[in-house]
Amino acid sequence: MARILGVDIPGEKRIDIALRYIYGIGPVNARVILDRAGIDHSIRAKNLNEQQLSQIVHSMQDGKYVIEGDLRRELGLTLKRLQGIKCYRGVRHLRSLPVRGQRTQTNARTRKGPRKTVGVQRNPNAKTGIH
Repeated sequence: MARILGVDIPGEKRIDIALRYIYGIGPVNARVILDRAGIDHSIRAKNLNEQQLSQIVHSMQDGKYVIEGDLRRELGLTLKRLQGIKCYRGVRHLRSLPVRGQRTQTNARTRKGPRKTVGVQRNPNAKTGIH
């Protein structure tokens, strides 16, 4: 298993797929990084030598990509800011509801979580009506 910028990437996968395991690197960015480093996209991650790994790291640092901890921190601060100013998006995040205008009367189960059934509780001390 190779390590790039503190992240273990799977050795059995092609390098263009394996780079996506780094938070903040997607398909397009992975392709651009490999083109800039001059590395074949179809080579397996376990077959990379130290020089190729360092070329990938240099091309990522030259591209000034915000990845891993910095990106997570940036997103967290953005959410905190939205919640702090009590804007619509921030309130939706606070209440765990869909943020981007989706309907909530039905659906939205991914965001809202499993259904919480609300029913009537029967009083065991109530009269049954049978004499």
